[in-house]
Amino acid sequence: MTKETRLIINTCLRYFVLVAVGIVMVYPLIWMFGASFKTNSEIFSSIGFIPLAPTLEGYIRGFKGYEGMTLLFFMANTYKFVIPKVIVTVASAVFTAYGFARFNFLGKRFSFAVLLSTLFLPQVVLNVPQYILFDQIGWLDSYFPLVIPSLFAGDTYFVYMLIQFLRGIPKELEEAAKIDGCNVMQTLWYVIVPMLKPSIVSCALFQFMWASNDFMGPLIYVNTVAKYPVSIFLRMSMDADVGFEWNRVLAMSLIAILPSLVVFFAAQNSFVEGIAAGGVKG
Repeated sequence: MTKETRLIINTCLRYFVLVAVGIVMVYPLIWMFGASFKTNSEIFSSIGFIPLAPTLEGYIRGFKGYEGMTLLFFMANTYKFVIPKVIVTVASAVFTAYGFARFNFLGKRFSFAVLLSTLFLPQVVLNVPQYILFDQIGWLDSYFPLVIPSLFAGDTYFVYMLIQFLRGIPKELEEAAKIDGCNVMQTLWYVIVPMLKPSIVSCALFQFMWASNDFMGPLIYVNTVAKYPVSIFLRMSMDADVGFEWNRVLAMSLIAILPSLVVFFAAQNSFVEGIAAGGVKG
């Protein structure tokens, strides 16, 4: 067997494994799409994703919503706090990461150690003290408890990720900007932020998807049905019926994840570059 033949065989095997794994990972989503057009009885009688008797009943009933509030109403509620949370997360993470990566100040090592230690703190430990705090402030039944912590770099993972990227950016670029007359904020905006764009897009995408799928946060702090996000509405719609209408639930779930899919594919190139980049492109 020649070297070229072995190379072709290895390449074919590699692609075969990748395609097989890809099909296994994507098939649940494909099945979900097909099942949303099935009847309830057909969903449990066939593992195939192509409906034998396609119906739009799941989508029609799903859009009716609850007491005059449609599915789109609850989706709008979701993005009332998701979009501000993404914006403040990116802004606070960039400022905090820049401070830790580029400045020396008293207690820096200790502060950074405390920052990293919060990564190992499970959210369930914080639920009770945070609930008491927001109750005393008067923020319950609002979106403030879901957004304001991110304003103060409460999402430590993103700060740590940006710090790692900043360590790969040569300090000579900032020194050159300083010589040209840039102050700290101008250097951050005109030099650092453009070079951090892939990692910033990664942070924004992660936060967008995590906040959109958040169930426990709104469940704890939001009490009014008219303020529920789509994640709670989906659960509420399942509890409302005796015998779940699974085609309706699947149809609503599919519509609910469409914005996340659109945002992800729209920013896919920057996202992949932000995850894979190990240095700075010249």
